This record gives sequence, C-alpha cells and structure tokens, in this order.
Amino acid sequence: MASPPRGMRLRLRRALLAAFVAGSVAVPVSGAARPGAVPAPAPAALPPLRAVTPAALAQRYAATREDIRAAERTAAGHGDVRRAGRLREMGGPDRSFLSFDGRDGGRTVEVFGDLSRADRIAVLVPGSDTNLDMYDRLRAGATRLREALGEGAAVVAWVGYRTPSTVSTEVLTTGRADEAAPALRAFVRTLRALEPHARISLLCHSYGSVVCGRAAPGLEVAGIVLYASAGVGVDTAAGLRTRATVWAGRATGDWVAAIPNVRIRLPFATLGLGADPVGPGFGARVFAAGDGGHSDYLKAGSLSLANLAAIVSGRPPALTGRGT
Repeated sequence: MASPPRGMRLRLRRALLAAFVAGSVAVPVSGAARPGAVPAPAPAALPPLRAVTPAALAQRYAATREDIRAAERTAAGHGDVRRAGRLREMGGPDRSFLSFDGRDGGRTVEVFGDLSRADRIAVLVPGSDTNLDMYDRLRAGATRLREALGEGAAVVAWVGYRTPSTVSTEVLTTGRADEAAPALRAFVRTLRALEPHARISLLCHSYGSVVCGRAAPGLEVAGIVLYASAGVGVDTAAGLRTRATVWAGRATGDWVAAIPNVRIRLPFATLGLGADPVGPGFGARVFAAGDGGHSDYLKAGSLSLANLAAIVSGRPPALTGRGT
C-alpha cells in the first residue's frame, strides 16, 4: 500500500496515539463491569470429536449443556441474575453447543442446523464485544443466515477467543487476533477432517476479520469473507496466503469506513490494521452489502444477508465497486 503524505501520517499518528491513551484510561475504569467479572467453573475435559453422526453430536451437545448449567448455578450464586438467566436459555434442550467455557466473558461454539447432514457450512467469526452478555445478537444473525441458506446447510457461531472491547486500543492491533488464530485454525481443520465433502466458508465480521486473516494461511476452506472490516493486518489478499476465494463487503452506512487504513509503529505498539479490504489494491472480490450499519449485515431481508448466503452456497453474489 502506498505511504500516505507526511502531513496525513502525522495527523493519523496523533489520532491513533490519542485512541491508545483513551483506551488505556477507559479499560481499567470499566474493567469491573466487564462480562469476565462474573465467575464460572472450568468446563469438563471433553474427548476430541471424532465423528459428526447424530449420536456423536447428541452426546457432545449433552455434555456441553452440563457445563452451561454449572456456569448458570455459579452465576446465580454470585448474584448475577442477568447472566444466570442468559445461561439458563443457552442450556435449553433446543440449543446445540460443541464447546462452552463460561470463564473470562465466555467462549462458545454453537451449531445452527444439522451438522451431520450439512453440505454447506458457514463459520461465523464475530468481532469486538461478543461475549456471553452480548451473545444474543450473534445468535440472531446466525439463525437468520441458516434460514437464508435453506436445507442442507449449517451455521457455526464460533466465539473461541477473548474479543476486544470496541472502546479500546486492542481493536487497532492484531494482538487478540494473534492469540485467537491457532484455536480457529484448529477448529476449521477438525471440521474439514470430519466433513471432507462439505463446502466450508469463513464469514468474518469486523475484528473477526483480523482473526480470520491471522488464521488463513493453509486453511482448506472455499471462501474467506471479510465484512465490516477496517483491515486484516496485511496489505493484499495474497498476503493471507490462502487458496480460498477472498471476498470483501462494506455497507454504505458502516462507520468502520472512517477508520484510517494504516499501520503505525510506535515504541509501545503497532496501531492500525493496514489496507482497506474493499479497496481496489487489496485484491478481494467485492460484493454488494447494501446501505445498513455496522451490525446490520445479517439483518432479515437485507442485500448483505442474501449475498453472504449466496457466497456460502457457491453462487455468485451481486458484485460492486469500492465501498458499497
């Protein structure tokens, strides 16, 4: 990516430095209210999933349900009625979790649809502030995507990492993504081994696109879809070192377009996520994402939802130029 003019670099440096200072102040002040403040027991040690037959999946879902109920009891004992109620819903017989860990804000992997019969699988990788207290918005989007895909498809909502806060400097660095990438890579490789004939796609929202970017090299997936992304830590799609088709989309009402697409090395951190994934120099295939906002990509009836479903299904979406 071409270097911006010196005056612009100085302005961006000051802006990002201000964000770093603000985040350094805001995070400790708000830390006590973060979801990770609610205690939870360690989950039971589960054997590796070696098949995706109905029986094997039912056994895994039952085991994780016990982990969720144990976390619910702990939250209730701690006096957190809201968290306990949310966990009670998650532990219902109609929910299907491959894994669950209620500690430190929560790690969950939930399946929507019948994984044992799926020939198309979308793995949703969410961005900042996705945790047990905010999980319902991801669940709603996953449900709508599953409905848009129709029979023979499954959606996996993968919250396998400690997501950063939107109001922090961590969203301007690859640090959390570097920590998360090995777990995402391992999950996708296991899924590929268990479902060798399924078409698997990574759908990566906002900071989740940074996680996907770090996990991408060598993954056997059909597509990597970067949407609502401010950058992935590399300057071109080729830098992801993947044979998958790389897609990118951004809605016209998404505030993330205002984030500077630079990387600035400071003594204490490298701030910024690099090139714009929907920019012509990045090299992704750009699809139309409509006129919604940052959290509207999986909204019912939206153009972005229809196009994401098309990509997962191997059909051509509506293509567009930069920034639409």
